[in-house]
Amino acid sequence: MRILVTGGAGFIGSAVVRHLIQNTQYEVANLDKLTYAGNLESLVSVSDSPRYRFHLVDICDGAALDAVFAAFKPTAVMHLAAESHVDRSIDGPADFIQTNIVGTYSLLEAVRRYWNALLADEKGSFRFHHISTDEVYGDLDGTDDLFTETTPYAPSSPYSASKAGSDHLVRAWQRTYGLPVLVTNCSNNYGPFHFPEKLIPHMILNAVHGKPLPVYGDGSQIRDWLFVEDHARALVEVVTKGKVGETYNIGGHNEKRNLEVVEIICELLDEFVPVTAEGDRGQTRSYKELITFVQDRPGHDRRYAIDASKIERELGWKPQETFESGIRKTVQWYLDNREWWQRVLSGDYRLGRLGEQV
Repeated sequence: MRILVTGGAGFIGSAVVRHLIQNTQYEVANLDKLTYAGNLESLVSVSDSPRYRFHLVDICDGAALDAVFAAFKPTAVMHLAAESHVDRSIDGPADFIQTNIVGTYSLLEAVRRYWNALLADEKGSFRFHHISTDEVYGDLDGTDDLFTETTPYAPSSPYSASKAGSDHLVRAWQRTYGLPVLVTNCSNNYGPFHFPEKLIPHMILNAVHGKPLPVYGDGSQIRDWLFVEDHARALVEVVTKGKVGETYNIGGHNEKRNLEVVEIICELLDEFVPVTAEGDRGQTRSYKELITFVQDRPGHDRRYAIDASKIERELGWKPQETFESGIRKTVQWYLDNREWWQRVLSGDYRLGRLGEQV
């Protein structure tokens, strides 16, 4: 297979690219605009592979997309390029509409042009895999309810609304034009190489620097947490074995309140890098003392939880990491890879970027 990954320099996209290069024999083309969240330093471990190539391209640029398709001739597209931070979408929704809706439209049209020109057998084996979020479903009222593949859409933020719009476009292109599509909706991802603005890395790095750990509202919002490497495995299972036209929900079976997540991070940091408070005769204090409650953001969803039984039943995928094992690996990774996140925080990761413009 030759897999074109859009947004392959982002958090989830880079995990997919690393997994494909390290665990399969597929050829991979990474197409990324390299906005603030795109970081080629997350791909250093695979960038020298002869099966990997990078294209600096905006998915809104139809001509550039056509050139990449003509050069690489993919047998599948995994579409992960997206603006994804809820707070940023509240402050500036225009970028989310442009990338997530207009960009997905532009990509679908480029895919359709390419797909229509394929020979019959190539056309039949081609796949377009659209990667989305559980946030398109809104939130859950009960403590036992779960999002399924048929849960009605009820997005709450400009981010989730833009992703819902992109999901609808993908399904419309299948129904109207026959494009062979697959859609996945995932729960909250975490793990190595996560951009520091997101909850878990933000808390780790603030704590390491002795800064306040801001928790929205009372921290009772519940999320289902999925280790990013488990998600990457699931996505490859879907694009290679999934049934055309189907939707698969991918979750980690790890529901945690936001406050509980922050407290677990503090406990791990207490274990890994205990801080000795001056004047306390060597007694260590807990990072939990840094937790600060701040005003909740507008339209904050209360609970997300995924029913992942379909992908488990039909494709045999299950997460390998519990939250306890995954968060321990994540905290340790940030402690061991200070140069990576220091370059992100300083902005140096954006300097001297090399990309192949096709």
